Amino acid sequence: MPPSIVVDHVSKEFILRHNRAMGIKTRFLGLFHKNKREKREHFLALNDVSFTVEQGEALGLLGHNGSGKSTLLQIIAGILQPTKGRVIVNGRVAPLIQLGVGFNSELTGYENIFLNASLYGFMNKEIKKHVKSIIEFSELENFIDTPLKNYSSGMQMRLGFSIAVHLSPDILLADEILAVGDQAFQKKCLDKIGEMRNSGMSLILVSHSQDQINKFCDYSVRMDHGQIVEQGPIVKKSKPSENSFRTIS
Repeated sequence: MPPSIVVDHVSKEFILRHNRAMGIKTRFLGLFHKNKREKREHFLALNDVSFTVEQGEALGLLGHNGSGKSTLLQIIAGILQPTKGRVIVNGRVAPLIQLGVGFNSELTGYENIFLNASLYGFMNKEIKKHVKSIIEFSELENFIDTPLKNYSSGMQMRLGFSIAVHLSPDILLADEILAVGDQAFQKKCLDKIGEMRNSGMSLILVSHSQDQINKFCDYSVRMDHGQIVEQGPIVKKSKPSENSFRTIS
């Protein structure tokens, strides 16, 4: 079987604009004052990143804020395009990347179920089969007809996660989304991820919790300033302890 995800020498560069001129007066002043002129900075968010996730495997992404983890997940999800390299994805992807992505704050929770699920390629007829289970899992029965703009961040997370996991994705991308919400629901989400992993779903999990990575993932990749600095299989506690990382020079 082909791999679920192939990240092949991916780089991503952004152009950061400083002192952006918002009006004619500012642009005119920039002709005479250097500190008023717009400046552009090239920022390399990802630098030659490569790895493969086989079908049914789970990869944990570690690294400090700004190391490139979220940018990488957005490229895998197709939200961003790489500047160099390529990403090959085989299967239906459910991206739990940013809170509120794929939602409309003016629509109710019920209406957003159909809107969000349609982004995964589902037709309304298919979505209707899962609506009851989605609502029950999210525990939002009393708020499902309320506009999303009145939801807390935790309620939005519940709805987004519930939609994603009930549409049988082949690949789940989870970017610190489980850091939102109460502990009871977090455990419920983690239990669901474990269940789906046992059914053969591939997973990329971004987390600051080494325990979560150790529990759910087969391999881990540590990033720093857009590059992979360590990667290797995770040694489970039941196995003899050894250094499972290899340093990337």
